[in-house]
Amino acid sequence: MGLVRSLRHLGYAGLLGLAVGAGRAQAHAVVVTSEPAAGAALAAPPPRLIVRFNSRIDHGRSRLTLVGPDNAQVVIEPATGGDATVLEGAAPAGTWASGAWRIRWQVLAVDGHITRGDIPFTLRAP
Repeated sequence: MGLVRSLRHLGYAGLLGLAVGAGRAQAHAVVVTSEPAAGAALAAPPPRLIVRFNSRIDHGRSRLTLVGPDNAQVVIEPATGGDATVLEGAAPAGTWASGAWRIRWQVLAVDGHITRGDIPFTLRAP
């Protein structure tokens, strides 16, 4: 009877270990929403670039870059002191060319993994 109890206890511990492991795997930072949204067609440049993730990120080790239609890159200084799951910054002032743009992001999630990606949007000529 003691062996059956031990195996049953081991089974519960194994299931708990799987659940905890699954939680860790899901801690990678994944984009939940963005402004502008992926695939958006804008008539005017966005005032801010905002990317919200499914987990907390390390703002000090995360970056935002705006990539223009000519592949020129502008590093965006991320705002500090905001929501722990949001990376945002003011969009550059000035004239924006119409065409395909991308928000390139790279974040360090609390699980210690770096994730990166692009959010494409289009700016139409006024």
